[in-house]
Amino acid sequence: MALFQSFDISASGMTAQRFRMDTIAENVANVNTTNTEAGTPYRRKVVTFQERSVTPFSKVLEYSREGYVGNGVKVATVSEDYDTDFTMHYDPANPDADENGYVSYPNVNIVTEMTNLIDASRSYEANVTAFDASKRIAQAGLQIGKS
Repeated sequence: MALFQSFDISASGMTAQRFRMDTIAENVANVNTTNTEAGTPYRRKVVTFQERSVTPFSKVLEYSREGYVGNGVKVATVSEDYDTDFTMHYDPANPDADENGYVSYPNVNIVTEMTNLIDASRSYEANVTAFDASKRIAQAGLQIGKS
């Protein structure tokens, strides 16, 4: 494993988690958006990650000098959540109300979003810790040659 590859892996994790936090913030900001450009309520967005430069399984088992090396993470998709339904509230005075007086609100659950935000924040912190540990190891290696 190259010296800087561990930095790259941690940095990719930090970038991916920051993107996830931005998407969660977008979900929270649109919790009351009942009418988008498409004419429907806002749909919650979900971020999916995958490994960067996936190593084929056949190569993982082959003996090599380097062995199996991770490649980091990247954002694979940002998809809309069609699994959960919009929430309906009775408000006949709202201009977005249907003929029965109900308004469809986004399928954003604040408790779920805050839980996901805490998870993303902790994952970001773990990547920062791994980055700092790699940096300390590299600095210690440089100090060996100094003496």
